[in-house]
Amino acid sequence: MADAPPDISEFPAGRPHWPGWLIATAICIRFYSRLPVPRLPGEDSAHGLPDFRLVPRAVPLAALVIALPATLVLLAAGAAGISPPLAAALAVTVAALTTGAFHEDGLADTADGLFGGHTPERRLEIMKDSRVGTFGAMALGLSLLLRVTALAAILQALGSLAAAAALLIAAPWSRATALYLLATEPPARSSGASAAVGQPTAATAWTALALSVAFAVAGTLAAGLPGSGLALGLALSVLVLAGLARLGRRLIGGQTGDILGAAQQLAEIALTCGLAFALGSAWQ
Repeated sequence: MADAPPDISEFPAGRPHWPGWLIATAICIRFYSRLPVPRLPGEDSAHGLPDFRLVPRAVPLAALVIALPATLVLLAAGAAGISPPLAAALAVTVAALTTGAFHEDGLADTADGLFGGHTPERRLEIMKDSRVGTFGAMALGLSLLLRVTALAAILQALGSLAAAAALLIAAPWSRATALYLLATEPPARSSGASAAVGQPTAATAWTALALSVAFAVAGTLAAGLPGSGLALGLALSVLVLAGLARLGRRLIGGQTGDILGAAQQLAEIALTCGLAFALGSAWQ
């Protein structure tokens, strides 16, 4: 979730309105990806800021749609007999293209800002800079390496259906955990994207998390993924995100859109690595 400068005057004031699951899912697809979504009923513009107080409870449903192109590529690559590392790399590439590297941008900016500055003001200034520094480049490289390697390990051990399920499990969970940070952590600046879209209610965040866990359990059972791997992945992601939240509070005073993008990437890495570790093939 990149921290782009929004027009806060567009943010809907007053009591939040729940638009329904279908409309909310479409809004989330538009916000989190480059997939085309037309102007929806009741909207004055297809480019206005979403009201994130209630809408993100549909994030898990939108995440499944967003992950679908990468999933189809992975299934096709598996059916064609393409090697697991190349198939996984193709899937991760399509996933990044589908979102416009939305979350990757946040990860890079977070790494540069948190580790490249010496004061909260300087760290926030670095995070707004579109240029990628050493820490950001290293974070991006490690993220891609870990995601491709973990996905390839699952693909090699259990086949393309299980690897596709891992993608569909990680997509909702990683975005729901980032949403939880948005709901529970204070914004580090009053003019950033995370402040402008509004703070989700606790019920919104917990609904998204509950849906994500339900999808994860169903996907794990249906695809024959190890339950111990899912448990390990969920636990690792919670630990990593707790560390990120604490680091954000200490170094910049809270969360930003970039922090949320980093949270998504870290949660996805933790979950897929947990699944791969439980298979044992990640070490071969």
